[in-house]
Amino acid sequence: MAWVDVVLAVVLLEYLFFIGLVGRARGRYGIEAPATSGHPVFERWLRVQGNTLELLIMFVPALWGAARYWKPEYVAAVGAVFIAGRAMYAAGYVQAPEKRSMGFLVSFVPVVVLVLATAIGAVRSLL
Repeated sequence: MAWVDVVLAVVLLEYLFFIGLVGRARGRYGIEAPATSGHPVFERWLRVQGNTLELLIMFVPALWGAARYWKPEYVAAVGAVFIAGRAMYAAGYVQAPEKRSMGFLVSFVPVVVLVLATAIGAVRSLL
């Protein structure tokens, strides 16, 4: 389970990094709180943070759940793909919103895999 915990720590650090980049963009472009719009680059970073949070709501419990039923090393590897996908998503989105698709896909598929792995593992344990 240590690898799963490492992946969890890294994904949360990545999210904190995105929060920091939103704050930096807020300052750089003069976007006073509580405003959530005003400069395209700030809005893109804010969207990266928001979309990442939306996926984390599914990712974190699915990561832990899947690790209960499957080899934690494999589950951690799937989680590492999620982390890479989020980095790709952020880089693409901030550069140009139309470049976010591959990063989204690379981070969304692991969430689906982990949710299914948790469900299948739980059902198998009942049989």
